[in-house]
Amino acid sequence: MTGQKRLPVGLDDFRKIRENQFYYVDKTKLIEQLLQNWGEVNLFTRPRRFGKTLNMSMLKCFFEIGTDVTLFENLYISERKELCEEYMGKYPVIFLSLKDVDGLSYEEAENAFVQLIGREAARFSFLRESTKLSDVEKKQYDGFTVIKNGKYWMDKGFLVSSLRVLSQLLCRFYGRKTLILIDEYDVPLDKAFQHGYYPKMVSLIRGIFGQALKTNEFLQFAVLTGCLRISKESIFTGLNNFKVYAADDVRYEEAFGFTNEEVEKLLTDYRLQNHFGEVKEWYDGYRFGNADIYCPWDVINYVDDLSGNDKAQPKAYWINSSGNDLVKRLIEKADTTTRDEIEQLIAGNAVEKRIRLDLTYDEIDQRIDNMWSVLFTTGYLTQTGSETDGRYRLVIPNKEVREVFILQIREWFEQVIANDRVSTEKINRGFLEGKTEDIQQELTLFLGETISILDTRARNDEKEIFYHGILLGILKNNSGWAVKSNRESGNGFADILIKPKNPDTGIILELKYARSINDLDQACERALNQIKDRGYDQELREDGRNDILAYGIAFWKKRCRVVVEKI
Repeated sequence: MTGQKRLPVGLDDFRKIRENQFYYVDKTKLIEQLLQNWGEVNLFTRPRRFGKTLNMSMLKCFFEIGTDVTLFENLYISERKELCEEYMGKYPVIFLSLKDVDGLSYEEAENAFVQLIGREAARFSFLRESTKLSDVEKKQYDGFTVIKNGKYWMDKGFLVSSLRVLSQLLCRFYGRKTLILIDEYDVPLDKAFQHGYYPKMVSLIRGIFGQALKTNEFLQFAVLTGCLRISKESIFTGLNNFKVYAADDVRYEEAFGFTNEEVEKLLTDYRLQNHFGEVKEWYDGYRFGNADIYCPWDVINYVDDLSGNDKAQPKAYWINSSGNDLVKRLIEKADTTTRDEIEQLIAGNAVEKRIRLDLTYDEIDQRIDNMWSVLFTTGYLTQTGSETDGRYRLVIPNKEVREVFILQIREWFEQVIANDRVSTEKINRGFLEGKTEDIQQELTLFLGETISILDTRARNDEKEIFYHGILLGILKNNSGWAVKSNRESGNGFADILIKPKNPDTGIILELKYARSINDLDQACERALNQIKDRGYDQELREDGRNDILAYGIAFWKKRCRVVVEKI
């Protein structure tokens, strides 16, 4: 598609996108909204990959002294002439992204913090020679440039005060208060929780933020972004100048992610408007405030794929950029009630939950209800409506996220099967010995434990595939058997053929999904008749296996029936 702008796949640098003529969905109205709503410290919580870093980069480019005004030509904010004259390029800006503040130990993470702040301070090396700063203030700046073993070094006291000190020095130099932009502020806390040094990281961030944001006379305003709103009592203690804009807030509802109109325009610009249906099915469904929002990471990636191949199929781009541990943790912790609720979500229905928007990481695993809150704030669930008591109607937003739940359920159930050797061995032995009651009993117990991924509207053959997978998971635990799925034999494809160790023995399984609980027996008979009518025993007999057991197995929801016939 020659003549069209390149798509900014993986780019979150506003300057680079604008200077190199990449496609840009205009979000500069955020600047006007920030100035109109005015908060000294503003926190935006949105799921990952919804444009937070790009918006922060855009804010830096707009406000920072020495900015290139041409970056904003033909964008929304350029039409607000008075606002641009008053604010554009008028402030020193400190910009930190904490996404890489990580480490297996607290010491490693603290060092990553030091390197990040040291690199940002190095952008202002002119402070060392400035006649506008006193000798004491220049000595303070030298605290940012200490190098030990090839790396920046700061003692703990200086690190805690570092952002306040840097904002003070910039204010002294420019005669203007400083903007502080902190992107992905909660990542160090997440990593610390995972690696076991959470209290130390909370203490460090509470100290840095307290000095930079709470008692800082040199601060013009600050903007923070993250996925979770960490409890104010945890790291924002005493911060009374603090405004939080979460995913349920109608203010800034269109500032992060793409709206319906923006997606339609993007597809039209690339002559891909006929793909709108699948884009909506896969990547729409998020609800910020009252706005219907698409995941921009997904849309950009899919349009890029379509630009090279107009037959490209949608992929789980957003999901594949994360480990999806939160969904896994919910499924692993699920009691019977929670499993029923997950089934409702998979079927496209809503579940009503009371949501907490201000958790600490160490509270996430304390109660299953806290897991629902985190899944909501991180984008795995979205809301279709809320009540006054903090209860929300939660749904899975789109097909992509539904696929995540299904994948994690399958992996979890495979682990359940692998861990229950007694039941799997009883089922396998039952198939070998023709003990239908044992098979039926143990299979029913397994089905009662699993989480159904079946939409009631799914076709019967799709439902049969689900049960087919469960049976294969059980059978593959017998390492002495050759188990073949959908094997061509006779005049068709047998669901499952089994070749046990005994070279004379063969087993055939044919699965059916019953029309109702009363149809289970008839469905088993249909399965047996299909085995005989289509000669599914042919491959086994060609292998010299003439002692053959044919099983008709019928399922209806979490019930099953098993019949056997020697053929």
